[in-house]
Amino acid sequence: MSQPPRRIAHLDMDAFYASVELLRYPELRGTPVVIGGRSTTPPSVRADGSRDYARLRDYAGRGVVTTSTYEARALGVFSAMGMMKAAALAPDAILLPADFDSYRHYSRLFKMAVAAIAPHIEDRGIDEIYIDLTDHPDETRTLAQRIKDAVRDATGLSCSIGVAPNKLLAKICSDLEKPDGLTIVSLDDVPSRIWPLAVRKINGIGPKANTKLISLGIETVGQLAAADPKLLQEHFGLNTAQWLRDVSHGHDTRAVETSSEPKGISRETTFERDLHARHDRAALSEIFTRLCTRLSEDLHRKRYAGRTVGIKLRYADFRTVTRDVTLPQPTADAATIRRAAGECLRRVPLDQRIRLLGVRVSALTPLDELARHPVARQGELFPS
Repeated sequence: MSQPPRRIAHLDMDAFYASVELLRYPELRGTPVVIGGRSTTPPSVRADGSRDYARLRDYAGRGVVTTSTYEARALGVFSAMGMMKAAALAPDAILLPADFDSYRHYSRLFKMAVAAIAPHIEDRGIDEIYIDLTDHPDETRTLAQRIKDAVRDATGLSCSIGVAPNKLLAKICSDLEKPDGLTIVSLDDVPSRIWPLAVRKINGIGPKANTKLISLGIETVGQLAAADPKLLQEHFGLNTAQWLRDVSHGHDTRAVETSSEPKGISRETTFERDLHARHDRAALSEIFTRLCTRLSEDLHRKRYAGRTVGIKLRYADFRTVTRDVTLPQPTADAATIRRAAGECLRRVPLDQRIRLLGVRVSALTPLDELARHPVARQGELFPS
């Protein structure tokens, strides 16, 4: 008996952090709002009960944007951008501090709502998941709308869903009709729906690869699909050239990983522009700390600790280096991960620009097992 065609969904919450804040401050809907900054304070309440919001133009410091509403994005303000640059683009935007406890709460709510309908989920972070719908009896569009409705009922927030034969296309499609989108494509739709898109829409093609492809006259996914394989191999190497060919035709065989026993858990980010360890030290430091914090949150959510902490750096020329350190005892503590990752960072050259930064914890042990067999306190791992 033949296997049913795969139905893979990618669910992405719409401007998640900002949308959670708009639940708290509904009067800000439809206005440019930026979340972030190192010393941003919550709005104060005036005598008449109205709120006094900080404006981006009044920010002074070297913090970075955590996220922004779609109205702020329309003005050019995006996550990981320096706050001072953002202030130049959108000086009148409202500025709010990040509240990660609240974001984690809403993340748990939306994932529980989805799991009650379709339990085969791959958790990709606080605001996105993959869902394998292949064996679900409901019709695809009806099922996807049911999931969207359940998320809104549970959280008051909207999400966008893309459904496709694989993870690659599902992730692309979830972004096509944002916000509150529902997009379904098949492999037959790739020429009409995917090929007209810019090559940067493919997850894994970052700013540097995008620039190189454009320099070769390849601006759309369709042009990439039609490109001479020898040309791609000459500029990207054999493996990357083959990957570029595969993804441009919508091919991806990766499974939705629902296993409860991961080998490692990681967080990484590709910057909108290449950053220099010296000139962009404050921005890199804040991003590095945030990666470690979110990695710690992922570990706690998945109920794991790990002994090996590692980093990954990809330089502007696409060279990638990794370093790791093994601790005496497993940890899921953000500060411990940050210190260990910092030790790894001191072992790599930081004399050129960086396009990607990642942190990983491996050699995992379930937290429940650690609770049955206590280990040394976290502070003992790094004695003063």
